[in-house]
Amino acid sequence: MTNNSKGALLALVAFGIFSTHDVLVKYLGASYSTFQIVFFSVLLGFPMATLMLMNDKIDGNLRPRHPWWTALRTIASVIVAACAFYAFSVLPMAQVYAILFTAPLLITILAIPVLGEQVGIRRWLAVIVGLSGVMIVLQPGSTQLELGHAAALVAAFGSAFASIIVRKIGHEERSVVLLLYPMMANVVLMGIILAFVYEPMPLIDFGAVVMIAAMAFVATLTIIAAYKTGEAVIVAPMQYSQILWATAYGLIFFDERPSLNTALGAAVIIASGVYIVLREGRSNASENRPVLRTRSRFDAGTYLRVGALLRRQADSEAAASKKATS
Repeated sequence: MTNNSKGALLALVAFGIFSTHDVLVKYLGASYSTFQIVFFSVLLGFPMATLMLMNDKIDGNLRPRHPWWTALRTIASVIVAACAFYAFSVLPMAQVYAILFTAPLLITILAIPVLGEQVGIRRWLAVIVGLSGVMIVLQPGSTQLELGHAAALVAAFGSAFASIIVRKIGHEERSVVLLLYPMMANVVLMGIILAFVYEPMPLIDFGAVVMIAAMAFVATLTIIAAYKTGEAVIVAPMQYSQILWATAYGLIFFDERPSLNTALGAAVIIASGVYIVLREGRSNASENRPVLRTRSRFDAGTYLRVGALLRRQADSEAAASKKATS
């Protein structure tokens, strides 16, 4: 088996774990507030995140070098967490994924004003076609749009915005700052709201929250292994396999059958996203490659970002090598 095949397989496993994670979010969302689910999943994920960050060999502190951009990215991540978890709670899983898959299209658009990216006619056409897929999924005017649809759209835009900020400041900002600030903000803000919405959880439901945190951790490690093994242009499109998991899980656990509109719209959105990834994979097509280098799922601040972790490891190895040779 080639390295690319291994990388793709690892990515498929990782996104399968993330999809199972989302099943538990939907299960708990039927009984508990979104804010409660986010709070406990992030709180329980902190010990695992801390273990991963303890071996950072780069000297420095946790004060951001770009405080305003860091603050905007943190706010966006908190909003994404609440909106995405809520959308999973009230909408069919396949429909939520179809909308969240627009994030790469939105990243392409935001890269123009934020990164100064030059987007050619082919990628513009891919964006337009992909966004038309959203219209196919939502069918405005013929179906009743709910708060969950708005939440999923906000989550997609917020995730794209947070990701593009990372592309702008990531080469200067410490990875630890990018990793920890959204998680800390989620714990603090969701903890404040928790005082008004808390519902006692029986052991089985609390165990489900523990599993959410553990699955996010394991899936993140698996995606890191995938990107270290295979090329990004091969690994990145594997995220779209989540629509298959969502369809199967929705049918098995929630009696959800994707409509023809959802299936067709999702296919259009995925095709556009894959095209953009492949287009950015060409050396002469994009200077910044904002979509190809966004290696996490939607940026919700509920688990560690894959790209930032990979960069932190590379920086730590470089720092250790520098100390060894000095």
